[in-house]
Order: sequence, then structure tokens, then C-alpha cells
Amino acid sequence: MKALSELTEREVIALAIASEEEDSRIYQDFADRLRPDFPSSAEIFDDMAEEERHHRNFLYDFYRSRFSEHLPPIRREDVRGFLKRRTVWWSAGLDLDKMRREAELMELQAANFYEKAARQTLDVSVRELFTKLAEVERGHERKASELHAAHVTANAEVAEEEARRRLVILQYVQPGLAGLIDGSVSTLAPLFAAAFATHSNWETFLVGLAASVGAGISMGFTEALSDDGLITGRGSPLLRGLICGAMTAIGGLGHTLPYLVPDSWPNAFMIATSVAAFVVAVELVAISWIRTHYMDTPFLRAAFQVIVGGVLVLLAGIFIGNA
Repeated sequence: MKALSELTEREVIALAIASEEEDSRIYQDFADRLRPDFPSSAEIFDDMAEEERHHRNFLYDFYRSRFSEHLPPIRREDVRGFLKRRTVWWSAGLDLDKMRREAELMELQAANFYEKAARQTLDVSVRELFTKLAEVERGHERKASELHAAHVTANAEVAEEEARRRLVILQYVQPGLAGLIDGSVSTLAPLFAAAFATHSNWETFLVGLAASVGAGISMGFTEALSDDGLITGRGSPLLRGLICGAMTAIGGLGHTLPYLVPDSWPNAFMIATSVAAFVVAVELVAISWIRTHYMDTPFLRAAFQVIVGGVLVLLAGIFIGNA
């Protein structure tokens, strides 16, 4: 590998052409990924991709006039110490804010490259070319603001904010809510069945722990394997599975932990069961609030639906435990 300072002017210009081509493809990929949900922001990246292609064509015309048609096959990876582009486009969870931050970093790196290349060349015309391109890249942050003002109107911003909110709900809130409901409700029956069958806090805790951890693992795998997110846009299946599994376990452990009250305490079973029942009530209210806040479900309706389900499962566990 060579350092940038060791490259000939022909190789430096060829590297710049390859870099502009790569950047245009990255911006175009960003635009294509944003188009379904954020059409106005997609237009911004369309314009940025087009500008990078313009830079590529300008550099290639200059190269052709100075050298020949043939470009040496030099890439960023071939230059020692040259900043590489992070492969962010592989990420399934790449969102609009991350794309904008990556674009800012890309423009900064490009400007630094052209400034360094301009300092090392002895050819006045080549230095002038690189200095001009460095100024253009430095001004791309202002250009992005201009493009944002041109493309993203007030109505478009409202629409994009709503699309962003919808994606957050699909990718994070729904998996977490599904896990919390399952963990808070489905573990009630085995926990309280064990409690009223044994009247032993420690044995009840072990049953609740096993039910919570087992449900968390099961729900995590179910969520991760049910949808890869490519068609529905629900994001990374691994992340959704982790969120769903963790919230399932948390939902079950909430009313399991009170049974850590030592059996040697006076009225230990009644204390633990009373605290567990209070925790269940808090969990059901929290679920109702989340459904109201994110799913636009009226609170009373959400509370009624969740409480009815929770009470039915709770009564089933108590009935079975006393059988």
C-alpha cells in the first residue's frame, strides 16, 4: 500500500474519481431507502448523489484531458492512512438521522482529502482543481440546508415526523408492548397457582422466575423469527426479538420478585401476595397508558381490555392453585 503523499497526480485524480463515484452510490442508496417513508428527504439525497456524479464527471474530463481514457484501478482501500467509508448501508436499522450524520462525515472527509491532495501537488492547475473541490465539499453543509429548505416544506416535515413516529412504534414500541403484555399476564396463572398451592414464597418465586425467563426466551425467538423486517419495514429482527424478550421477562419478574420475602417472616405469604397483586395492578395501568400514548387507544377502553384479561388469568391461577 502507498500513502497519499506517495501517489502520482494521475493516481490522486483517479482516486478522487473513484471516491466521488462511491459517495454518489451511497447517497443514492440513502435516497432509495428513504423514498417510501420520507420522500422529501429522499429528494435531498437524490440531489447530493447527482452533485457527486457531477464532480466525478468533472474530474474525469480533467483526467482525460491530461492523461488518457484509462483509469488506474485505485481505491480508498489501496491508500495507507486514507479514511475508509463505514459500511452503514448494510445496517437494517439505519434511520434518517444516522444518514444525515453519515453524510456530514462523508463531506468532511472529502474536504480533508482534497485539501491534503492540493497541498502535495506541484501542478498549479491540479492544485486549483483540488482547492476548488475542497471548498465545494466544505460548503456542502450549507448546500444540504438549502436543499432541506427547498424540498422539506412544513407539510412534508409533518408527514415525515408522522412517518418517523410510525417507524418507532413498529420497530420498538410494538415488540416491547407485546412482550410486556405477555410477561405481565401469561405468567400470572402459573405464579399464583404455585402460590396458593404451596403457600411457600420461595417455591413460588422459583416458579415465577422459570415462567418469566422461559416466556422471555420464547417471545424473543417468536418475534425475531416472525418477520425479517424487509417487507414490513419493522427493522432488525434481532433487535425486536431482544426488546420483546426483555420486556416479557421484566413483565413476569415484576410480580415474581415480591415472593423473595422470606418465609420466616410473620404473614410472609400474605405480604408477598399483596405486594405482587399491587405490582400487577401497576403493570396493567402501565400497559394501558402505553396503548393510549402510542396506539391512540382511549385509556378507559385500553384499561378495561387489559384488566379483564389480567383478572381472568389471575382467577384461573388462584382457582387451579386451590384445587
